[in-house]
Order: sequence, then C-alpha cells, then structure tokens
Amino acid sequence: MTKPVVLIAEELSPATVEALGPDFEIRQCDGANREELLPAIADVDAILIRSATKVDAEALAAAKKLRVVARAGVGLDNVDVAAATKAGVMVVNAPTSNITSAAELAVALLLASARHVSQAHASLKQGQWKRSKFTGVELAEKTVGVVGLGRIGALVAQRLAAFEVELIAYDPYVPAARATQLGVRLVSLDELLRESDFITVHLPKTPETAGLIGEEQLRLVKPSVHIINAARGGIVDEAALYAALKEGRVAGAGLDVYAKEPCTDSPMFELDNVVALPHLGASTDEAQEKAGIAVAKSVRLALAGELVPDAVNVQGGTIAEDVKPGLPLCEKLGRIFTALAGGVADRLDVEVRGEITKHDVKVMELATLKGVFTDIAEEASVSYVNAPLFAQERNVEVHLTTSPESPRYRNLVTARGTMATGEVVSVSGTLSGARRMVEKIVEIDGYEVDVELADHLAFFRYVDRPGVVGTVGRILGEAGVNIAGMQVARDAKGGQALVALTVDSAIPADALSELQTAIEADWARAVDLT
Repeated sequence: MTKPVVLIAEELSPATVEALGPDFEIRQCDGANREELLPAIADVDAILIRSATKVDAEALAAAKKLRVVARAGVGLDNVDVAAATKAGVMVVNAPTSNITSAAELAVALLLASARHVSQAHASLKQGQWKRSKFTGVELAEKTVGVVGLGRIGALVAQRLAAFEVELIAYDPYVPAARATQLGVRLVSLDELLRESDFITVHLPKTPETAGLIGEEQLRLVKPSVHIINAARGGIVDEAALYAALKEGRVAGAGLDVYAKEPCTDSPMFELDNVVALPHLGASTDEAQEKAGIAVAKSVRLALAGELVPDAVNVQGGTIAEDVKPGLPLCEKLGRIFTALAGGVADRLDVEVRGEITKHDVKVMELATLKGVFTDIAEEASVSYVNAPLFAQERNVEVHLTTSPESPRYRNLVTARGTMATGEVVSVSGTLSGARRMVEKIVEIDGYEVDVELADHLAFFRYVDRPGVVGTVGRILGEAGVNIAGMQVARDAKGGQALVALTVDSAIPADALSELQTAIEADWARAVDLT
C-alpha cells in the first residue's frame, strides 16, 4: 500500500518527524526556492512549512494531490488561505505553540525598557562607562496595565505578579471573576492609560483593535509610562507613539511587532528610549518544537480523515454529511452573537432543532463556540478543540440542547446567551433551499427576521416611529456605504423595533455612532464576517 507523502519544506525539529511516525513517506526541499518547491509539491499529500515558504495560488495550483498545508507556527501570512479553501486544501497551524515564549518576551521587553538594558549594553560596547545616564525604575509597587487578558495576557500577568506590582487590565470580553482569579482588577481603557506605569499589549489585530492606542489615548498616560507591544503591529499607532516618545510624553517603549513587516527602517529605531526587536515572540527552541509536533499531529489526523483541532479553514473529521453544511452557519451565528452581546455571556445555550438532530450534532456546538470567540481571542485562530478552553477560562457555562421538533424550519440553530446582568441575547439561523443551502438569520432577540447572511451586517434597536429608515439611509449614504438589504421587525406599533441590514462594505465606527445617536437606538452593532 502506497504511503501518503509529506513534504517538509523548511528546517523543523527532529521531534516533528518523530511525531509524524512511520506511516508516511517523508520528502524534503527548500521551500524558499520556488524553482525547487513547485515541482516538489506536485504529488504530495501534505506540506509542512514555517515562514519562508510561500504557499500561494501558484503553489496550490501545482499541488494536484495536496490535502493539508501545515504551518509550524501561528501566523499564516505566507499561506493563501482563501485559495487553499477554494481548492479544498486544509490549512492548519499551531496557535498555542508560542504563548509561553511570547509572554516571556513581553516581560523581557518590559524589564529591558525599565532598566535601559539594550541602550546601556550598546554604550558599554562602545567603550563608555555611563552608569548615571542609564538610571532605571523598579517594577515593585508600580501599576502594570495589561491590554488584553487572553491566554498570553494572563501568562504575562501571572509572571509579573512575582514582581509585587499592582495589576490592572482592559478586556471587555473577560468576566470579572476570571480577572479576580488572576489577581487583576478590570478597568476601562482610559482608566488603564491614566493609572499605569507600564502598559503591555496582548490583543489580536482586528478592525476594532487597529489603532486602539493612538494620539488621543497617548495624551492620557503618565509621562513616566513604558509601553510594550509584543502582540501585533498597528494596535499601538506607531506615528503617535513616536511623537509621544520624542516629546517626552512617554518614557520608553519595547517593541517586537510593527504595522508593516519586515521592518528595518523606522523612526523608532533612532530613539534612545526604544528597545526594538525583529518579531522574536515565537523564536525559541521550545516554541518551534511545540509548533512542529502540533502540526505533525494535525497532519496525521487530517490524512486519516479525523476532526483536526487546529484547522483554520476546512472542517475535517468524521462528521455526518448532512451536518457539514451547517457548520459555517453555526460559526457565523456565534460571531454575530458576540457582536450583539458586546461581551462574553455567563451562560451560552446552543439549541439545534429539526431533522438534523438524528445525527450527532455536538460539532455544531463547537462550531458556534468557535465563532463566539473568533473575534475576541488573542490567538491567531480559535479551533474546535481550544474553543471550549476559552469558555472554561472565562467561566462560561455552555449547554447543547436538541429536539427533532422544528415547527417553522426544517432545521434551526440558536445561540442564546445569558449575560452577567441577566439580559438574554439570542440569534437563530437556518439553511434555506435543498440545493443552494442559503444561510439566513431568522430571529434576533425574539424579533422574527429573514436576512440572508452577507459579509457586512448591521443591527439597530430603537423605539418604532416614522422617519427612522430614511435617517439610516441618509447617514450610511453620506458615509459611502451602500445598503444591499434592509428589514424592519417590531413587537408592536410604536413599540420596540429592530432593523437588520446587509451592506456592501464595512460601516465606519463614526457613522455607526452617528446613526445610533440620530435614531436614539438602544444599541447599534456592526458585524464583519469577512
């Protein structure tokens, strides 16, 4: 029997090959060399890469038998995930392989900034002995603000606690109980900026977090503050940070990530109060070994037809064929739920009704949970395996209920969450049409709707009255946003009403805020499913 072929395109730890085991034919090539890569990938079942190998549309077109691209690391910038998905190629990575390394590097940058380590080192190597020039500050009894209390942020907080600091954090998706377990006090972002002596950033890069700490926010900080970013470039506005450092409004910074990488020419590098590294967060022997072993296990599962924990694009595994089409819908319902809720629920109920419940639908709960945390988790990707862990870490009770009874729809999936305030948020969806399988939202917070899912959605709840629809159209029109579809639902004439919109492009935050004010909406939410 012919063994599946696994191509190792970059240098990986020996433990990676050991983890693959004897069931595969192992080949090797220099993935950075296109002339070598393209013929080598032609007849392989899986390819293992790091960051130098570019698996783009050209490479995927050349790979006639390829079933899995495995990135031994977190980032997927060198993999065309959309092209891989279209070609039916599963893409896996190792999203938790570097969390310890990343956390330790953040602490290293913080200490280096506090004590001018790199600057003093460079000075001494130039033959200068200037002790007084490099007087630093202690961490003890200082306030450290952690922006993003996900898995890496939590590890950083745990390590910094040993320095006898006061820990505060900003993370709207972390329950107070979880923060208390970590010895951290949750505060608003503005409060964190005002109180902190050190600020360390640990958020994913999303449209919401890009530029989160900019010119306005840097006007709130103490002039003695040190700012550390070892998460993603662009969360801290680099131009604004440069100006604050130059003008003495920020004492120091430690940077491992940049808005555009590789970054070898930045004004930041000219400043003596900046410690800058070339994105070394995952660059440890341990992280690389963990990443290699993790993706080797994923390759084994994928080529055996099993559910793959860290698949980022294609749901694999022993799932009933009737269930598979509903998994993307479940993920999107989870993402919409999170956007509507504006936080993490204390309890999440996933309800599946209809004919589909004759199969095992546990994976639909996982898919919904994956969607719930997709836009708030710090890691590059949330998987079916680690989604329950995110829920556990945030003390979210998760329950799956099923019923063969579904009066109005052949099958129906509902994500219903109970918030800490007691408020209940819900969203329901279905697949319409035996062949097209169109994804639709059919209920939001008890309001019946019939909205075909699109990349860009928006929802508003307000008191029913004339003129609201026109106002919505005017404000979005002025913002250059075209409405593709609109539906209004209400509980009674003159009562509460809900607008559901599909739009052709993302709604700018200022337009959303203006719209909410203009129609006096209880809330306004925009959802980007791209």
